[in-house]
Amino acid sequence: MNKASTALEAAKALIACESVTPATGAVFDTLEGLLAPLGFECIRFVKGEAPDGPVENCLAIRRGPEGSRHFAFAGHLDVVPPGEGWTGDPFQPDVRGDLLYGRGAVDMKGAVAAMVAAVADIPADRGTVSLIITGDEEGTAVNGTRALIDLIRERGEIPDLCLVGEPTSVNRLGDMMKPGRRGSLNVWLEVSGVQGHVAYPHLADNPVTRLVAMLAELDALVLDEGTEWFQPSNLEITDLEVGNPAHNVIPGKAKARISIRFNDTHSGESLAELVTGIAARHGGTARPVISGEPFLTPPGAFQDIVAAAVKAETGIEPEPSTSGGTSDARFLKDIVPVIEFGLVNATMHKLDEAVAVEDLATVARIYRRIALAALAL
Repeated sequence: MNKASTALEAAKALIACESVTPATGAVFDTLEGLLAPLGFECIRFVKGEAPDGPVENCLAIRRGPEGSRHFAFAGHLDVVPPGEGWTGDPFQPDVRGDLLYGRGAVDMKGAVAAMVAAVADIPADRGTVSLIITGDEEGTAVNGTRALIDLIRERGEIPDLCLVGEPTSVNRLGDMMKPGRRGSLNVWLEVSGVQGHVAYPHLADNPVTRLVAMLAELDALVLDEGTEWFQPSNLEITDLEVGNPAHNVIPGKAKARISIRFNDTHSGESLAELVTGIAARHGGTARPVISGEPFLTPPGAFQDIVAAAVKAETGIEPEPSTSGGTSDARFLKDIVPVIEFGLVNATMHKLDEAVAVEDLATVARIYRRIALAALAL
């Protein structure tokens, strides 16, 4: 079976397994069925309970000669809910023309399939190769990659380099890679007041007024001007809730939520302290949740390897960028240098998600080149 058909058939098999976050079961059975014949030991475990679980995870590893380097691919098999309005069944892979349709075709069962095709063509004597695969990337990410990292540390199987197969390409395959990402902080804000009649405001305390003032101060913040590798940090108001059904009642409570995507001039803790202080000045409270810290794998051998592999197969130089959201690279960076590279992201999370069949084969070849070069360092 050639690499093109390997990647395509593997993608179709994975898409056919319904695996909305949190994912367990059949999709991991399928992955193990693809990897075990290639000599991989698949260490699977389930962690967590509802609503953040149960989540299945898999560390698949094929060990090379003693003392050889270890290269890892990482990704996820869970997908977002398909939604209504698909042309066909989102979990029945369908090749129409040059495209493969199905939920996860791009994000990111297609990339995992390309990893399988890549490792099938890497001789076992070149070094240790592993796949770090979770069923909880699209959800809370509580019982997924972080649990896999604990397992990797316990077993002493820490890779030398890691590639995450998130869909980083924008307009055409290979035009962008992600050597880093901004951090993410979400904060739930609340102001309590005293409920009362609107005609007797002196007997009440309107929390909306203080919440609006708080949000105005937060929205006016200029966190930074950006850095060489990161765009300016931004704070966005993402929710505002009063829930007052009556037009003549001053409410007793008002809530809001903000989201901050921040660069490496800040930490999640420093921003949480800033927001908490502003909330307190307006008589409110803040509950911050740090989803990830910013990270960067700086220019050097690993970026060069990825860029060279992409150019060899596509003819273009990928732009290194830290734009966009977060991924599980925010956890993996604690144990290994990590870069993200993958398919064109135009249809991820959309109706009729689709990947070009040729792109699957090309990404498999790129992944093979990256792994071989990384193992040879």
